[in-house]
Amino acid sequence: MNKPLGNEITSSDLMPKTEINNWLDAMHLASPALPIGGFAYSQGLEQAQASGLVTDKTTAATWIRDTLLLIIARQDLPWWLACFNAAQCGQWDDVLTVSRRLAALRETAELRLESKQMAYSLVRLFEQWLPTEKMPAPELLNQLNENYTATHAVLSGLRGLQDTSALTAYLWAWLENQVLAAVKIVPLGQKDGQLLMHELKPCISQAIEIALATPLEQAGTASLGLSITSTLHESQYSRLFRS
Repeated sequence: MNKPLGNEITSSDLMPKTEINNWLDAMHLASPALPIGGFAYSQGLEQAQASGLVTDKTTAATWIRDTLLLIIARQDLPWWLACFNAAQCGQWDDVLTVSRRLAALRETAELRLESKQMAYSLVRLFEQWLPTEKMPAPELLNQLNENYTATHAVLSGLRGLQDTSALTAYLWAWLENQVLAAVKIVPLGQKDGQLLMHELKPCISQAIEIALATPLEQAGTASLGLSITSTLHESQYSRLFRS
């Protein structure tokens, strides 16, 4: 009879089931298989490449890192947290207010359209994620159709995800789409794309730390470069991406 191996894993060593389910939900929300169309958008990166701002792996990393840490972390994420907390507490008037303000922060037509189309697709999945008693009222669902960030926060809050795991999923999906866009349009090789993911992964925890430390009244940024780039992209002659 074989002797048992040392350091065997027992049931007490396993992650609690609720925590496993939380991370499964977070990974599901970050999955490329989630049919919300994030792969169709570059959020200005395509025009940055056309303008000569992004030409290789190093400049792609700079563009993505700056967008994440200087714009998303300081503006979108504090509002995401406010929307998440309000949804968990059933404060629907606050959810409506935050959702409208997030929608107003999209400064160009293509960024507004991107957010609306992804939000609309995610709202269509609410009935798969939530029991009937947790489904938001039709008025709120109509408003959530206007902004993807708010929609993601509300679904995460109502599903019972932890804020940090849900934010990690939100940012990972964004980062993965940005790197895949860079691989296609810079272009970068697949190996450089993976190196870029490794290089930028620590920025996700940095972004969450910034968001958690930013009071809502101080949330904001002056994203002039992104706005100009996005505006130019709206009339770019030939393009692969919708933003």
